[in-house]
Amino acid sequence: MTVKKSLDEKLRSIHADPHGSPEFIIADAKDADMAFGVASPGLARAGASPESHANEVRFKTLAEYRDQIRQVIEQQIVDIVLMSASTCEQLAINERRFENSPITPAARANDATDVHVLRGGSIHTEPARPFRTAHIDHMQCGHLDCATAERKLGANLGLYSVTLTNNLERDLETLNRYKEFREEAERKGFRHFLEVFDPNVPDAVAPESLPSFINDLIARTLAGVAQAGRPVFLKIVYHGPKAMEELVAYDPHLVVGVLGGAAGTTLDAFQLLYQSKKYGGRAALFGRKINQAENQLAFIEFLRYIADGVIEPEEAVRAYHSVLQKLGVPPQRTLEQDLTLQTNVMSYGRSSTTISVPPSPIPVPAAKMASPLPVVTAAANPSDKPDFAKMTSEQRLQYHLDRLKRSLG
Repeated sequence: MTVKKSLDEKLRSIHADPHGSPEFIIADAKDADMAFGVASPGLARAGASPESHANEVRFKTLAEYRDQIRQVIEQQIVDIVLMSASTCEQLAINERRFENSPITPAARANDATDVHVLRGGSIHTEPARPFRTAHIDHMQCGHLDCATAERKLGANLGLYSVTLTNNLERDLETLNRYKEFREEAERKGFRHFLEVFDPNVPDAVAPESLPSFINDLIARTLAGVAQAGRPVFLKIVYHGPKAMEELVAYDPHLVVGVLGGAAGTTLDAFQLLYQSKKYGGRAALFGRKINQAENQLAFIEFLRYIADGVIEPEEAVRAYHSVLQKLGVPPQRTLEQDLTLQTNVMSYGRSSTTISVPPSPIPVPAAKMASPLPVVTAAANPSDKPDFAKMTSEQRLQYHLDRLKRSLG
């Protein structure tokens, strides 16, 4: 029996009721090898290798990176796993990992120069130019000239990224390459979602005009595209409530998603998803925020709880730290530090950070989190969800901890 893909079910629900559907899409962006090279899997945790030495930096290997993806697929919580074409070939085509999974495989369809972030390199700091390593046929079947029956073997969804810099010649080149991609994709039955980065050069647009510039850019770019060639959803920088509400009100069928950017604190990630959904966002696509988490599976669990409206960001941070404590995993930051917001410029090549302490109730000390909490009575049917509305925050926290303990061991 063919397993229904959660992405398709959620998109149907959103388009059927753009303002009332509760659905929210979560993607794990494991395509960093298309940007960062050897460093893309992230740093290995201290003591992970018997060959490690003091003060030595070791990155996880590609094999370890792919093992993490396998675990995320097996968890079956995210709706999309985004990969490079080479990882997609291995996991989707060779291993058939998505065949009986509700998760949709996707591959990065282009890699413009602003995502070429190499150690010692500076290409990503130059005005972005369009470039494509991956071929649609390679993503779909692993070789050129796929037969019709082969086109569903691998990924049939790709991320296409554009970075416009408010320059006539460069932007015309970028838009033409996107047009060529859309035409090829439509002929081959290949869906895509569109990532729109902010300009990667300073002063391309006045800061106060940037949110409006991006919204107008999206609306203008897609106005001439018929439904068959349009992206199934968007991936953009979150520019705040006003910009999000404006774009969603303009066309609620755009299905707007936010990108994660730099890792930041746990509250950064949780609050970004929460705020995005609150003001009309329908998707969150997190790469480094998931990949650099102490425990990726637990982190993803809490992203889903926030997206489904059963827990709020600060409560989720406290619960996540308690889970790490129970699993014996040392946190990268203290609970107090992790309840701090760090607002990053969300691009691959540059970032600036401002720090603010979010308003919150009196913090619960870490020691108190480990103490017994009120017991939540299990539902008569284990498949039934508890009534979160009737629970205190402590009861909800205990429910989440118990569920994570069952799923993570």
